Amino acid sequence: MIWVLVLMMRGFLLSSRGQQRRVCVWGEVAGGIRSRESAPSNCLVTELKEAEMRERAPGLSCAEDELDREEQEDQELEEISRRLIIQEEQIFSHNSPSEVDEDQLLIDFEALKMKIWMAIHNTLTSSSSSGQLDVLRSAVASIQQQEAQDQRWTCRPDNRLPVWRPLNCVSTHNTLLQNMVASRLTKAAEDELSGTDSLSSPMKRQVCRMGKRVKDDLLTVARTVMDCYPPHMDILNVYAGFYHQRFSAQLTELAASALGIDDCSYLLFWVNDCYPQTVLKHEDLDGKIKTACLGSLLQHNHLERLEEQYLSHKEDQVKLWLRTALKKEEDSWLSGNTPELIDTYYFSPLAADVIQVINSFVIELHHVIRDQSKTQRITAHLESFLHSYETSIKEFVRRNQGNTDSVIKAHLVCEQQFRKYVTDPTGSLSEQQQRRCLDTLSALRDCGYRYFTCTIHGLLKVFYSHLWTYVWLDGELPVVDSMLTSLSRQLMDLTDLNAACREDMVLQYVKRMMKTKMKKREQQVGGAQRMKEDAQKINDFFKDGGCSASSWLGNVLCSVAEVLRLQDPGSVQLELVCLARTFPDLSDAHVSALLSLKTGLSAAEVHAIRRSVEENRLLDVSTDHSPPFFSKVKVNWINNKINQIRL
Repeated sequence: MIWVLVLMMRGFLLSSRGQQRRVCVWGEVAGGIRSRESAPSNCLVTELKEAEMRERAPGLSCAEDELDREEQEDQELEEISRRLIIQEEQIFSHNSPSEVDEDQLLIDFEALKMKIWMAIHNTLTSSSSSGQLDVLRSAVASIQQQEAQDQRWTCRPDNRLPVWRPLNCVSTHNTLLQNMVASRLTKAAEDELSGTDSLSSPMKRQVCRMGKRVKDDLLTVARTVMDCYPPHMDILNVYAGFYHQRFSAQLTELAASALGIDDCSYLLFWVNDCYPQTVLKHEDLDGKIKTACLGSLLQHNHLERLEEQYLSHKEDQVKLWLRTALKKEEDSWLSGNTPELIDTYYFSPLAADVIQVINSFVIELHHVIRDQSKTQRITAHLESFLHSYETSIKEFVRRNQGNTDSVIKAHLVCEQQFRKYVTDPTGSLSEQQQRRCLDTLSALRDCGYRYFTCTIHGLLKVFYSHLWTYVWLDGELPVVDSMLTSLSRQLMDLTDLNAACREDMVLQYVKRMMKTKMKKREQQVGGAQRMKEDAQKINDFFKDGGCSASSWLGNVLCSVAEVLRLQDPGSVQLELVCLARTFPDLSDAHVSALLSLKTGLSAAEVHAIRRSVEENRLLDVSTDHSPPFFSKVKVNWINNKINQIRL
């Protein structure tokens, strides 16, 4: 570094005027440097000054006194700089400056500059004592004085310009800092004794050492060095720019080599997360460094190539893991194994394991990949897995093995766990991915529910065949009471299926009603009253069983019963409009099916009611409303009726 400083100093002396005198002066300085080549760099000017002091005061032989005087003179760099500028003005105020005075002033300027550059060079290598900071502060003030003097000389004739002007102290200062930064990062990369042994590869250790050097040095500048510089020099951003450029060059060189996947991910971690988030946003640096001006440590083409390498590898890992996990689960089912019983519930670890793996990959990607939307390349494999999972469950149900009951119960719990993960608002799935996953999970759940409710469905069919008969209308045959008594025995071990069973009950009830012929007003009014009573009984039954989440199903029966009870066309129209607003899936076919039960309405009245319902539907289907219901009630048989009653 000493010879770098020497070469930099020689750059200040390039001028045709007085070249021989400058060579002589530099012969003396360089000779002193060569004779002390093995001495520490920060002792060069000290030794030169010692020789001068011994000539002026031979009696001073104590090394401590020499060092004290050296530090005192360093702290007075600002005063020395000011004095030299005054001498310069005095000498060059004459028409013919004395060459002897000019040569001596040149030597004094070179000594001053050497001291200034040594003070700058020691900025990050010395401890930040108050005395050393005073030296740096004095050196910076000297740089500003000399820069101002350079500006004053630009307004004067060239033939009056001193051979050393312009000094260009600020430019040289920045060049020195740039070389210092390059040297410090190079040494950090090569330092094997820096506590990075725990990292698994030489590349990781090298990147970590350089990153740590960048962080530590920038913190030193922010905490101590900044106070020695005026605000307009923006020294923290000067250092940050040099460190960024050098660190970027080193990482670009590493990125160009053939990196293994571990080294690739570690390099991306530093580029996309650790450097911008941990280093530049450290509490002592955040808001002070102009990060937008720095940009990324790697150029776009290098970054895209490394990220694609990393993502492709992670996708392969996810696919392999999910495929292996499902195969292991399938083998367990087919082997006749019974899932573990925990707190009276059958349990499979499949959902918990899959969610944990997907989460771990997504979290890692958040720290490694710049574009967070690319995490959907990982979550997309959850979609594929759920499709395969659904297919496997359906195939297993068809086999009807001895362990089917326990396996399906366990995987209905898995379905709930997956659904909770997919619908988590803080998750990484896109809206489209969420929707597709939920559709698959609904199909998976329905498959399990159908397996358990097939016997219940047959039971409902038997009991509901008595609905809308005269004995039911008169209250002599308690159809719903008898059905609920039988149902309670069926659901004793299937409490998780209460909601599904409840919906199935109401669906079958409405389907049966829509196929009934009620020609008399008394039948419609009596049937409506009986429907409301049955709705209350069904609500109470499931509420007592701990299922209150689907209480809206009781409102369906009550609303339909009200349509049956009302006889005034205007009232019927108003009730159907309200029903269509509450249940947007109530189609025109459903409206026609309900109106076909109202035998007292004319064709014109039916036409007006249907048109009013269509005109007054909610235009914004995203508005909060009840879950889909009528879309599950098939009324294809009404098409012939619609053709007869055309709009």
